Amino acid sequence: MSDAVVLQYVGFETKAIVREYTFALRGSGGTSSEYVVTIANAAFVEHRVRYQDAPDICSLRLHREFATSTDHPPFTRFSVTDTELADYKNAHTPKTKTKAYANGADNES
Repeated sequence: MSDAVVLQYVGFETKAIVREYTFALRGSGGTSSEYVVTIANAAFVEHRVRYQDAPDICSLRLHREFATSTDHPPFTRFSVTDTELADYKNAHTPKTKTKAYANGADNES
């Protein structure tokens, strides 16, 4: 049997100041636990996170929590920090390619 954490994304709910992303951990024997990860609504409005990336960001946060715990995390609610959002954006933003020919140098005649 594998020790890998298998989380199932359940859905999200928009609250006054955060979006709550819910995940279920399905254990052996039919047991399950629910975890909630929040991202501030302001992060979406300020374009620090895209709506379609939020479940992945929250899943990564939960996997980090499970990786640092000897059993299950002692808490079931977590918040994504601004630093985590910036790290995710930097890791997932395509790098711009530099042009081989700058300032019209490719127009030699």
